[in-house]
Amino acid sequence: MAAESTHLQQSQLAVILGPDSAPFETLISHLMSTSNEQRSEAELLFNLCKQQDPDSLTLKLAHLLQRSPHPEARAMAAVLLRKLLTRDDSFLWPRLSLHTQSSLKSMLLQSIQLESAKSISKKLCDTVSELASNILPENGWPELLPFMFQCVSSDSVKLQESAFLIFAQLSQYIGDTLTPHLKHLHAVFLNCLTNSNNPDVKIAALNAVINFIQCLTSSADRDRFQDLLPLMMRTLTESLNNGNEATAQEALELLIELAGTEPRFLRRQLVDVVGSMLQIAEAESLEEGTRHLAIEFVITLAEARERAPGMMRKLPQFIKTEDEDAGESSNYSVGQECLDRLAIALGGNTIVPVASEQLPAYLAAPEWQKHHAALIALAQIAEGCAKVMVKNLEQVLSMVLNSFRDPHPRVRWAAINAIGQLSTDLGPDLQNQFHQQVLPALAGAMDDFQNPRVQAHAASAVLNFSENCTPEILTPYLDGIVSKLLVLLQNGKQMVQEGALTALASVADSSQEHFQKYYDAVMPFLKAILVNATDKSNRMLRAKSMECISLVGMAVGKDKFRDDAKQVMEVLMSLQGSQMETDDPTTSYMLQAWARLCKCLGQDFLPYMSVVMPPLLQSAQLKPDVTITSADSDNEIEDSDDDSMETITLGDKRIGIKTSVLEEKATACNMLCCYADELKEGFFPWIDQVAPTLVPLLKFYFHEEVRKAAVSAMPELLRSAKLAIEKGLAPGRNESYVKQLSDFIIPALVEALHKEPDTEICASMLDSLNECIQISGPLLDEGQVRSIVDEIKQVITASSSRKRERADRAKAEDFDAEESELIKEENEQEEEVFDQVGEILGTLIKTFKAAFLPFFDELSSYLTPMWGKDKTAEERRIAICIFDDVAEQCREAALKYYETYLPFLLEACNDENQDVRQAAVYGLGVCAEFGGSVVKPLVGEALSRLNVVIRHPNALQSENLMAYDNAVSALGKICQFHRDSIDAAQVVPAWLNCLPVKGDLIEAKIVHEQLCSMVERSDSDLLGPNHQYLPKIVSVFAEILCGKDLATEQTLSRIVNLLKQLQQTLPPATLASTWSSLQPQQQLALQSILS
Repeated sequence: MAAESTHLQQSQLAVILGPDSAPFETLISHLMSTSNEQRSEAELLFNLCKQQDPDSLTLKLAHLLQRSPHPEARAMAAVLLRKLLTRDDSFLWPRLSLHTQSSLKSMLLQSIQLESAKSISKKLCDTVSELASNILPENGWPELLPFMFQCVSSDSVKLQESAFLIFAQLSQYIGDTLTPHLKHLHAVFLNCLTNSNNPDVKIAALNAVINFIQCLTSSADRDRFQDLLPLMMRTLTESLNNGNEATAQEALELLIELAGTEPRFLRRQLVDVVGSMLQIAEAESLEEGTRHLAIEFVITLAEARERAPGMMRKLPQFIKTEDEDAGESSNYSVGQECLDRLAIALGGNTIVPVASEQLPAYLAAPEWQKHHAALIALAQIAEGCAKVMVKNLEQVLSMVLNSFRDPHPRVRWAAINAIGQLSTDLGPDLQNQFHQQVLPALAGAMDDFQNPRVQAHAASAVLNFSENCTPEILTPYLDGIVSKLLVLLQNGKQMVQEGALTALASVADSSQEHFQKYYDAVMPFLKAILVNATDKSNRMLRAKSMECISLVGMAVGKDKFRDDAKQVMEVLMSLQGSQMETDDPTTSYMLQAWARLCKCLGQDFLPYMSVVMPPLLQSAQLKPDVTITSADSDNEIEDSDDDSMETITLGDKRIGIKTSVLEEKATACNMLCCYADELKEGFFPWIDQVAPTLVPLLKFYFHEEVRKAAVSAMPELLRSAKLAIEKGLAPGRNESYVKQLSDFIIPALVEALHKEPDTEICASMLDSLNECIQISGPLLDEGQVRSIVDEIKQVITASSSRKRERADRAKAEDFDAEESELIKEENEQEEEVFDQVGEILGTLIKTFKAAFLPFFDELSSYLTPMWGKDKTAEERRIAICIFDDVAEQCREAALKYYETYLPFLLEACNDENQDVRQAAVYGLGVCAEFGGSVVKPLVGEALSRLNVVIRHPNALQSENLMAYDNAVSALGKICQFHRDSIDAAQVVPAWLNCLPVKGDLIEAKIVHEQLCSMVERSDSDLLGPNHQYLPKIVSVFAEILCGKDLATEQTLSRIVNLLKQLQQTLPPATLASTWSSLQPQQQLALQSILS
């Protein structure tokens, strides 16, 4: 049977590729058929042709393209050829004979000359560009460039446009090939942009110029095209003047692309270009789409920081036009978003001076619209200008608070809105300095019963205010605020009730146990809403009541909340079982409420897990609702103004994602992480379902929150499994289960880290990986350690290259203070990454000890540069800590590194940064303890280095205290392990003089234990001639006994025994003089301990 069907197919192929063209045309029309069956049969045959006789197939398509009278057949032929000539796994070109290749090239160029339908011409240009991009670099199509130059200078508009379309697509592949023709090209572009009167040709030329400029690597070459910029802008203004807005929008989109990738090209004519764009933005006669694109252009330029930092800040006089637009036209929301983005891109030093000149004038104007516009503008710029605005808080706030008394309710609403926004962006400074003005003003606004919108907004501003607020600030106002919110809760207007619920939740969350006294008044109202708000119209109200109840429960704690918690959970359980519509907000609020109830009740929550987990897992497993279209397709994703869709462009695909699905998924993943964290071993029964759900989400690139939650959950899952097995709560499971889980999680984390684009998430992944290694360290096999070490090398390399890029940005011509502030923030994130690298290496060294050293040797070429003086203090500190760990954990095996690292260590003891000093002196102590004869020759230098730290005039100030304490501890170790290399009669009493150690409690316990041992064996250097240092020793003992956590229980009881012995053995006179040298409260303390 199989043989027969193959035979049949062969004869079909012979007919299709035979001399008669009709069967081939039928095949092509079947490929476009709407019948699935017909189409898939045609596809099968087409693929057979491709495999068995690519030459005939290609030439047949080319003939069809030239000769078919049916436009759809010609279009299909162009598309199919383009696919066959795309360089992917099935790239056909190398399989074609030289004869076919050369016929095909000339037939394609002929078709470009012959084709009359515009849409097919465009497809043809795509096909030619696709092939050319693959073969031109190897000079595989020498006829193409002459042909294009010929088209451009022909008098056919159609050919001119085609040539420019091909130039535009090819420039990125053949920019270098075109360099010799720069002069000629410049003339061609100049001629077309000056003389052509066909808008399509001009747009195609504009597209070609912009693509071309982007692929020129040398700025000198780019500058040769500078004189085209006025003509490029003219293309835009002409099409607007001729009322051809569709063309203008294409031109704007191209110019926006240029602004984003080559902003410096625009630099010399910046004022004119930005000026024209702002004119377009203000032209009320134009379509909104056009005006928005013009604003987008200005913002894109402002946001192009990495390529032209600071350039746009040289243009402060332009910014004013934005806020005037905001109050009075339908461009209101666009104006708002743009102001926000401009402020973030340009920063406060540029925006605030303009705003502080403009806004007071607006507030003084007679029209309420202007007051409204000014307040909205102020709220919009707060995020970008926070650092500058915080310095002028008083002036900013008085502008806003005066408007609380404005006669127009919309202005009052805008003032409250501004306070809410400022509380978020300028907190906690605003809360700390101005609570006594802001909270009473908001409380007053809650009494505005004529205007429910104002009341509801005042309640939500209380929420913004309390989020950045400490309980100490809030508590004095609680009586007033809670009682007003309770009044609003009973209000008939739903939005007011919702606002009041959210505010109550936030106030409870911020005041914690101080909220207990309001619990009995508030909870009955909240439960009533939960039980009674069952209408569809009340869904949000009920959802917010869940949020509020769970936050209040967490604030007041389990004992107060326990009885109500049972009832609330019954209600939630019955809701959980009911069918809900997909857009019902209840689901996501309920997920969060359950998790808070779990945090509040701890292990008492376990019985409810079987109700909570199934729907939670379902939400965490939601597939993102994604639509993919090609980026250049004309049909934008339908309802692209729909808030619930977000689009991103990746390569030539445009991806639309439904955001509500992503948010529910992110919430669910966060909740899973909460449960594992809270319930520890109690979470064990769910691990087998949760781990396979969350591990793949480490690489969920559609949504950062989902990845962050998955990352945080990894160590929690391992910890839960490990505890459950240790405590015998996992019948039938043993240590091998933890190993399986760890083998599933750790490689996945390492791989995700390798692909993670976001620096902040990289740092979290490293942190998570570190925790996982701490939990399951000894279970790792060598291959896993190898992959972790390789990834660490990768992380260090990537981080260093990001730093270098920033250093280059700092050399740019317009670099300024705003920019350096941003770079500083980015570098701080980088430090976080290095920090985590240090932590992981420390953990691996502690886990595997000397077995890790071969890996350490590999890493040393990455770590040694971190000791350099040119590196940041944080990098130096990390490098030192890693060596300290090696010396401490690997002891003899680490001696071979001393020669390399000790000189660094000694020098770092006197580094100007206190954290570096602390790490270095700690390391000296470790080397003194384990270094034996290797350290002996350096003891003298070590003493003088430690002496500098200990005798520094500010040694005991809080920021230097840790370094001081570690230096004292190191000095003690030299006394203990190298007594024969020092002048003990001087050094040991000097050490005693520094005691007790009070800052670093870990070192304190070690040092005080050492002191105790020395007294027990009557160390003569310590007691001194005639026991003259005894009073000092007793007073140190007294301080240790009276201090908090300065010694272990065991050391404390040894000290008490020593003091009792001294009491019995010392002559009464010595005893009396020792006693009298103590402070009165120490004497009392000792008497009560010794009696």
